[in-house]
Amino acid sequence: MIRRAATAATAAGALVAALATAAPAAPLPPAGPTPAPAAAAALAAPDIPVANVKAHLSQLQSIATANSGNRAHGRPGYKASLDYIKAKLDAAGFTTTVQQFTSGGATGYNLIADWPGGDTDNVVFAGSHLDSVTAGPGINDNGSGSAGILETALAVSRAGLQPTKHLRFGWWGAEELGMVGSRYYVNSLSTANRAKIDSYLNFDMIGSPNPGYFVYDDDARLESVFKDFFATKGVPTEIETEGDGRSDHAPFKNVGVPVGGLFSGADYTKTAAQAQKWGGTSGQAFDRCYHRSCDTSSNINDTALDRNTDAIAYAIWTLSS
Repeated sequence: MIRRAATAATAAGALVAALATAAPAAPLPPAGPTPAPAAAAALAAPDIPVANVKAHLSQLQSIATANSGNRAHGRPGYKASLDYIKAKLDAAGFTTTVQQFTSGGATGYNLIADWPGGDTDNVVFAGSHLDSVTAGPGINDNGSGSAGILETALAVSRAGLQPTKHLRFGWWGAEELGMVGSRYYVNSLSTANRAKIDSYLNFDMIGSPNPGYFVYDDDARLESVFKDFFATKGVPTEIETEGDGRSDHAPFKNVGVPVGGLFSGADYTKTAAQAQKWGGTSGQAFDRCYHRSCDTSSNINDTALDRNTDAIAYAIWTLSS
């Protein structure tokens, strides 16, 4: 997530008829309530193994360690990170596209992955930025979101999901320089193709070590999907304000695409009320290693990472059905 600027921003009738005309029989027990669509989706959505998500984070850490300690735009660690994720998606049956752009005199890359099938006039799109700052490996910011949507995409493949809507995932470059990659992608779309995006979901930091559970409130429909999920887990949420305009949902929102997402907190300080609600330490940043060299694989809260990744899967299954 980029830093805030100083001026910060869905046969039974035949059976009943047959029963009505058949010889009298023992009374049938009353039918149970029909599950609401969201509840049915909740049953269908898989539990994402947090160990799998952490394995991706370990790989991103290893890539950073082998490349001057970071995965920043224009640095070899970024391209190696993209290559790692692309290989996983290609093997899982996604159609992947690498989009190139230039920023600061260096070549940047976005990775787009489409799951075959679904109505391409109605696209459910999940994205995360893949780059780190130059100061560190960026495992929470934003290896966490990148690994979370990667493992959700792989779960789509394992399930052989056949969604009604089309599924797309994106990993953005140069977010830390001002959402350069996502803005380039959005600007490359025709007005007609922008209109085909049913929803864009952004995940930028979902494993903060002193976590909060924040939900974007930019679109009421998308907000309710995430709030409903956390309500079933007994986890209270708050509206996300720290990242307004600071991450890759902004270019989509600016052209009228409905956006939503999750956030576990960056350099804002956790209040006493929030610590009582969520645990953790009041008076301390949600992520004390935000944009620092200590944002390593040890800078992750497993419970937050697990809950948020399961929420991503729930949203993907719910919104695409």
